[in-house]
Amino acid sequence: METEFREIDELGNWNAVYQEIKQQSSDLPCKIAKLPENRSHNRYRDVSPFDHSRIRLQIGSNDYINASLISVEEAQRNYILTQGPLPNTCGHFWEMVWEQRCRGVVMLNRVIEKGSIKCAQYWPQREEREAVFEDTNFKLTLISEDVKSYYTVRQLELENLSTQETREILHFHYTTWPDFGVPESPASFLNFLFKVRESGCLSLEHGPVVVHCSAGIGRSGTFCLVDTCLLLMSRRKDPTSVRIQEVLLEMRRYRMGLIQTADQLRFSYLAVIEGAKYIMGDTSVQESWKELSNEEDLPPQLTPPPPRPRPRIDPPNGKDELVNSDTTHFFSEIIKNSAEICANSAPQTFTDGSELRKRAAGEVGEVGASGLSKPDDTIIAREAPPKPARSPPKTPTEEVTPVAANGAWSPLLASVFMCTVMAVGAYACYRTYFH
Repeated sequence: METEFREIDELGNWNAVYQEIKQQSSDLPCKIAKLPENRSHNRYRDVSPFDHSRIRLQIGSNDYINASLISVEEAQRNYILTQGPLPNTCGHFWEMVWEQRCRGVVMLNRVIEKGSIKCAQYWPQREEREAVFEDTNFKLTLISEDVKSYYTVRQLELENLSTQETREILHFHYTTWPDFGVPESPASFLNFLFKVRESGCLSLEHGPVVVHCSAGIGRSGTFCLVDTCLLLMSRRKDPTSVRIQEVLLEMRRYRMGLIQTADQLRFSYLAVIEGAKYIMGDTSVQESWKELSNEEDLPPQLTPPPPRPRPRIDPPNGKDELVNSDTTHFFSEIIKNSAEICANSAPQTFTDGSELRKRAAGEVGEVGASGLSKPDDTIIAREAPPKPARSPPKTPTEEVTPVAANGAWSPLLASVFMCTVMAVGAYACYRTYFH
């Protein structure tokens, strides 16, 4: 198996191998899942249980649920692979657990992943403690919860309200396995798998273990494939005779699409190769899996985030002391200073519009080069240089009229324009660099 893995890995042929498995997989009828009354019970239109291996419910007029029984006779292992329950199928899910006499549920997804709902909240949270499913007449109670760094084990009590009978259900929830991805490492995955094994949920004394992710084929298929291959290796005289691809094709006869990506297939090889060390008699590796998985660390969502550093704002020319570390105050100062500049820069008398535009452009250039203008700086109004007279001298009152006629801006408009441009520019910089 290791030789086969290395050959595929060195050639980068995982995608080709995966596509070959897809082509060889069984294409069996799914007529019941396609019936109009059952369409609302399917999470995905392209993931349906085969008619021959689907689980049949016993209560009510409709026996359909998107779940498949996978039976591996040689390994003497049975699994129920199902989709993440929908809001309208949570009661059906627990009805199936009860009727199939399941002892354990293995959940390999989170309720919400990348902003999308992947599964309904089908068990009570700590605040609720209890949940009642009136459509199937079952009650579920949360007894205890053991939270590890990447998985959680819950002890639940399932009560049949029709008969008042109760059963204990163990809920194993893998919380860090990404959709269409693989676990962090074979060690963490195997540590989780052996926790499920040690609980007795997989033994023949109980009904099949229920395994689900969102669609019930990718992560769920990876879990069951690795467990089955390791079990076959422990039962056969020649452990090396186990062929992962053959086992996967056999399991795909019971539910379509098991293992959704080439990466999940590659990870299955890695996990089986690592798990084979334990099968071969090296029991110390189990302790190393526990250490490498860091299961006693705080889960990511419970780890307090580090304090957020205050953003550093460099001085205008990189020489003076820090202006201000508060970005909001920083930009409000820019606007305030710009207003002060405009207020202090009202010129006394101008006789030519072109001189005004030159001076205004020079002021804007100074502010743009420095980044900030100091509050105490004032722009002193200058007298326009005398211009050769083209006509007889005019009175001061008459001099203003030609400027307006030639399209020159008045001092007030120039100040308002400069103030507006600088305020808009400061706001644009703030949005660009801090949002």
